Amino acid sequence: MTSVCSAHPVVLRAALRFGRDRQIAVLIEATCNQVNHRGGYTGMRPADFAALVFQIADEEGCPRDLIHLGGDHLGPNPWREYEARAAMAEAEQMVAAFVAAGFRKIHLDASMGCRGEPAALDDEITANRAARLAAVAEATAAKSRLPAPLYVIGTEVPPPGGADHALSALDPTTPQAAQRTIAVHRRAFTDAGLAGAFARVIGIVVQPGVEFGNHNVIRYDRSKARALIEVLSHEPQFVFEAHSTDYQGTASLSALVADGFQILKVGPELTFVLREALYALDLIASDLLADYGSRPLVRVMERIMTDEPAHWARHYHGNAAEQRMLRHYSFSDRIRYYWPHPEAEAAVTRLLAALHGRQVPEPLFWQHMPGARHFANRPLDPNQILIWRVGQSLEAYHAAGSPGRP
Repeated sequence: MTSVCSAHPVVLRAALRFGRDRQIAVLIEATCNQVNHRGGYTGMRPADFAALVFQIADEEGCPRDLIHLGGDHLGPNPWREYEARAAMAEAEQMVAAFVAAGFRKIHLDASMGCRGEPAALDDEITANRAARLAAVAEATAAKSRLPAPLYVIGTEVPPPGGADHALSALDPTTPQAAQRTIAVHRRAFTDAGLAGAFARVIGIVVQPGVEFGNHNVIRYDRSKARALIEVLSHEPQFVFEAHSTDYQGTASLSALVADGFQILKVGPELTFVLREALYALDLIASDLLADYGSRPLVRVMERIMTDEPAHWARHYHGNAAEQRMLRHYSFSDRIRYYWPHPEAEAAVTRLLAALHGRQVPEPLFWQHMPGARHFANRPLDPNQILIWRVGQSLEAYHAAGSPGRP
């Protein structure tokens, strides 16, 4: 399954339309920082996010029974500056809010240390905290008369949003580490009286050797993962879940699926190609319309990001020119945090309104967005271009998981 990890409404709409058109399951996940019981950086609680997904699904005619909601990295991560007791209390409230809102796929991730602890915790502490959160999830589901949750465990997770530096190589998780993760979690769940919950652990997060940084992408090399893949032959309960599979392309994604990585997570790539389409339309409007101006969307986004650098300053390094390039074009796509800004929304609205109903000559598409030439020479609905562009990335994942199927 493709796991769509984004809160952007256009990305959600594209994913739901994609599922509707092919009548396939749509798995949409929210991370602990993005959405939580205190609002997260999107300002949405789990129930708000679920309501947004279902509202868009109803607008698109996507049957609700095709939609699956997941919570990603659910644990104390957003409150790491707290002492462990307080951070875990927040994490418990968050897990309860996710489950009560109908999120059934729950990735338990308590691997990061809190105040006074090492940055990365050992397997025993991580597993015991995961079991504690699972107990909350089980109780919440029972109280709310909801289906029992399905869990994903595992701590060998790439940095959310990609690495901050150029990458040259990456080693997969060792089979010994994967086997130990499973064994320690199995024991922790059993000791906590949660053997039934552990029977619903469907996946383990491991590092297959894929990642993207600001500048480049490390693609899957199945020869390096052969020993890791053998773990699944001894643990038929599980599939592997791969994070940071963005920008891999169909060939690498297909190899991942064939090797047992049955859940492929994608997020920044989807907002990266959305930004690509918006910037292409900004160029088209600049060349086509005398009163539009010269790339006003880019100028607005640059002003917002330089005025409010919190989301990118720790991640983008180099001189002023290098940082400017990364603000707009980094594979980690930290510009995605700025699209909800009122000025950004106003600039996007102006762009889409300026082009709506216009007939764009094919040479302008050829120049600025060659793949979209089929939208030329007829009244334009620019929203359809945005959804089409996101859908192209989703198609690569669909092709990898369903070879030969339309």
